[in-house]
Amino acid sequence: MEYRFRPQGVCSREMIFEISDDNKIESLVVEGGCNGNLKGIANLLKGMDIHDVIDRLDGVKCGFKNTSCPDQIAKALRKYAEN
Repeated sequence: MEYRFRPQGVCSREMIFEISDDNKIESLVVEGGCNGNLKGIANLLKGMDIHDVIDRLDGVKCGFKNTSCPDQIAKALRKYAEN
């Protein structure tokens, strides 16, 4: 299933997830942000259960910001899981 999320407080503009029926990340594309880092994160998350990703990425900060792209990934997946 495709799930789209618009992050807030970060450089990236949109996160597009493909999530399997058993809550595993099949793919992640992030528009905007730090291209190389986000491609690397997307590759690392492939095949992971969304709840494990939330546990690992929730609360990660970027510099002086209260959030980061990884934190926004966790927020997106939490929102997805609530539906």
